[in-house]
This record gives sequence, C-alpha cells and structure tokens, in this order.
Amino acid sequence: MPKPRGNFGLLRNFRYYYPSWGGLLMLLLTLLAGVVIAFAIQYYLAEWLGAYTMLVTYVALFIPAMCYASSRSGQYEMVLSGYKLSSCHFRPVGVLLSVFAALLATVAAGFVVDAMTLLLPPMPEWLQKALEQMVTGNFLVNFLCVCVAAPFFEEWLCRGMVLRGLLCNEVSPKIAIPVSALFFALIHMNPWQAVPAFVIGCLMGWVYYRTGSLYLTMGMHFINNLTALLASRLPGMDSASSWADVMPTGVYVPVVVLSATLIAACIWILSKIRLHNAWGNVDKVHSLFR
Repeated sequence: MPKPRGNFGLLRNFRYYYPSWGGLLMLLLTLLAGVVIAFAIQYYLAEWLGAYTMLVTYVALFIPAMCYASSRSGQYEMVLSGYKLSSCHFRPVGVLLSVFAALLATVAAGFVVDAMTLLLPPMPEWLQKALEQMVTGNFLVNFLCVCVAAPFFEEWLCRGMVLRGLLCNEVSPKIAIPVSALFFALIHMNPWQAVPAFVIGCLMGWVYYRTGSLYLTMGMHFINNLTALLASRLPGMDSASSWADVMPTGVYVPVVVLSATLIAACIWILSKIRLHNAWGNVDKVHSLFR
C-alpha cells in the first residue's frame, strides 16, 4: 500500500486516524485528562518552572490527546490508505494570493469579533487579570505560548483531527466546520474568548476545507494571536478590554465595517479555489471509538 508523503515528522503520526463522532468524544476525554495534568504541574512545579510554567502547562494539556490519536493512527496504519493533515490545494488562485487573502481576512476578523464581544457582559476581574498575564509577562514566554504552541496544538486538534476526521467520514462541511469551531471555542473555557474563537474558528475551518492546508490555518492562528499580543503592549491598551475603548466611535465603526467588507472580499477570492476530491474518499474501518 503506498504511503502518503509530506508533512513533517510529528504530523505524520496522525495521518491514518480520521476520528468520527465517537472519536471526538475520546479526544474530549483525553483533553480533560490533560487539564488534570496541567493543574498538577501548576500546583506542584510552578515554583520550579518559574516564568515557563504557563508554557509547560499549556503543552501538557494536549499530550494525552496526541498520545491517544497517535496510538489510534498506528492501529489503522496497515489497513487505511492515510490522508495527510496538510494537503495543500490552491489552484487556480495560487499560493501567494490565497495566503494573502487568508491572513488579511484573519486580521479583519479580529476587529469584527472585537465588536461582537461588546454584546457580552463585562468580563470578571479575576479572568481579566488571568488573561493579561498571558500577554503582559515575559515577552519570549508569551510569544512561545500564544504564537507558537497555541497555533500548532490547537490547529492540530480543531482542524487537523476534528475537521479532517469529520470530512473524511463524509460529514457535510456545513456541520463539520461549526463542530470544529465549537471545539476551538470550548478549549478556551470562557465565553469572552469562546465567542470570538468560534467565529474565527469557522473562518479557519472554511479555509482548511477549501485548501486542505493545515500550515495555512496555523499561519492564520499565528497572525491572530501575534496581533493580540502586540496590541496588548500598545500604550493605553493595558486597561482596555476592546478596541472601542481606545478608538473614537467615528473611527471604530468604520474600521469594523471595512473589516467585514474585507472578510467578504477575501472569502470570495478563496471560494475560487477548486475543491479537491479527497474529503470522504478514504477507506472505512468500523470501530466503536472511531
């Protein structure tokens, strides 16, 4: 049986596992196990790890899920043809224009979801302080956690495993994309991050569906988080909960409207990418937890 090529070593460990609904439940359960491990690290090793506690606990959160998925992939390796987590398709739009449109839409989406958060009740003070620690502490540690670890692990889970798994099991993209975005929202564990995460997750899920490129969604995730990290360090943003707190209304509203227009234009460009026929064309192995 020919082996699919491509993807760097770690991603190759998961290409034979396409989790369907039962598999998604198992991924959620293993994530809960990761939460327990992360809290244990936070409680017992925080003093020793110091500034790197947040980074280590974040990585530990995903270890059980990755071990489970890798094990399942190994079980199916001899009976499934395998489908890469990142299988890039950009014709006829082209790589450069596709990447530019996806990244521009991501930056624009940041302003749109910022406006959506204004509809939520005020964030509790304890949560606001906790989130501020993620972007206002040691810049290198924050960058590694928010801009490197988060795009890799969260895209591996939400697009590479959840969305790819559902699409390969012939679930309609109209269902699969929101479900993967819901996963993305749930792992943020609070509505003030979950609502924006769901919206941006739908955008990234749609881009993944059109292009098959996990590397592109990782790039979108990187740009989104880097923008937030840099914005948090701008003068006056330390006490602001939204761009509306630092922009005059006469500027903020046009920026949001322009951002929504840019998103629509970028989606139109990306919709010209010819859909590849790989989704759903995989061998089937019946399993209770697949």
